[in-house]
Amino acid sequence: MSTPTGLSGQSAVALAAMIRSGEVSPLEVMDAHLATIARLNPQLNAIVTLADDAREQAISAGEAVTRGDTLGPLHGLPVVIKDVTLTKGLRTTYGSPLYKDFVPTEDAEAVARLRSAGAIILGKTNTPEFAAGANTVNELFGATCNPWDVTRSPAGSSGGSAVAAATGMAALAQGTDFGCSIRIPASFCGIVGIRTTAGLIPNRPMRLPWDPGQVHGPLARSAEDAALMLDAMTGLDPLWPISCAPPWNSALDIVNGTRDAKGLRIAYVSDIAGFGVDSEVDALCRDAALALAREGAEVDHIAFDCSDGFAAYKTLRGEWMVGQQLERMHMLEKFGPNLAGNVKAGLALSVPQTAEAENIREQVWMRFRELFGTYDFLITPAAPVKPYKLAENFPTQINGRKLDNYIDWIAPAFLVTLVGFPAGSVPAGKTKDNLPVGIQIVGPRFSEPQILGLCKLVQQANPIGWPPIC
Repeated sequence: MSTPTGLSGQSAVALAAMIRSGEVSPLEVMDAHLATIARLNPQLNAIVTLADDAREQAISAGEAVTRGDTLGPLHGLPVVIKDVTLTKGLRTTYGSPLYKDFVPTEDAEAVARLRSAGAIILGKTNTPEFAAGANTVNELFGATCNPWDVTRSPAGSSGGSAVAAATGMAALAQGTDFGCSIRIPASFCGIVGIRTTAGLIPNRPMRLPWDPGQVHGPLARSAEDAALMLDAMTGLDPLWPISCAPPWNSALDIVNGTRDAKGLRIAYVSDIAGFGVDSEVDALCRDAALALAREGAEVDHIAFDCSDGFAAYKTLRGEWMVGQQLERMHMLEKFGPNLAGNVKAGLALSVPQTAEAENIREQVWMRFRELFGTYDFLITPAAPVKPYKLAENFPTQINGRKLDNYIDWIAPAFLVTLVGFPAGSVPAGKTKDNLPVGIQIVGPRFSEPQILGLCKLVQQANPIGWPPIC
């Protein structure tokens, strides 16, 4: 499949370099992306709010280049933000009719860092209500469609961001990830996304500042682009209690310097959750993992079961949902069924239940710690199924096994969230019906550049091209 022509088909790294050199102007880049949005967004419904001043911001960015100002690494790049993340002066609805006209007076710290790096905030992307869902649909804006097949879901909850990045509607996209919300949309849309180590990107001003569950991360068409964005977002924040500085100077430099996987020990596990994996998905993921042996890695297909963390995650997730929505409890009956159900489940918990969940979390973490004493990275399917039909809230079965709710099928992702390790998603190939499938690469804390380096190698070995709609 050929790459779309025009500036919106260029990588973020290439665009940043072209803007810096004066080869193109930020306004030309912005207009190219706005044209792509005008052409594709009516069919895909990924971007739900556009910044009225996007072109004016681009003109100002161009003037800075002309003056010879010091430019940030993302200078002039159009970036979209998930609609649960605060953007000063730009509508942020949380995907909820209750906030359909809400305009924040401050940026989330993650957005402020993107702006400081020179990014132009182009718009907001669709998400389920308060990100409570693994399918990107809400009452306010409707459903976002998968660009590989518009009758299928891009997953969630960062589905709008994943679609925007995958189709060239934006150079880069921001997402959040609590259970699977960056990794599975990246997998379903055929791009790279990474769940970061808690604290690397401050969550300010999100509730529960000591909680490590939800994190920010980039969604991009390549590992290099994801690393470029990651570098702009990380860094110590003295106002965030679990903030930490990255132990590297530049993730992009590390990714660019990755030539092979020599010396790495990698474990491939088909199913860490015990729910089963679609056989075609497993075969594609296993082949992509084992192929890293050609890059010099030692790859073992092993058994590794952490399904006992399933109930613990759901318990801790319920507690988190209550904490996030505590100030909105008077609106509980106005929430959609996904969000209301999550909050009500949290309200039914007892202190002994949450204490037991923490105890199980520790046991599972110890098991991962032991694994990483032997292996450098763990690779699994990013999702146990291929993209499912848009009309479904979640896939109803895996290999004939019935699923009862929208949480069960994302267990391979949320069991990694449970123990707090970073994990990237990168395309491993395509199914017979031309749908992308991603692998999840899990590493120790602060191994994001190395994870993205492996993502780069996997992409080079398994190029899938652009979605057909492009």
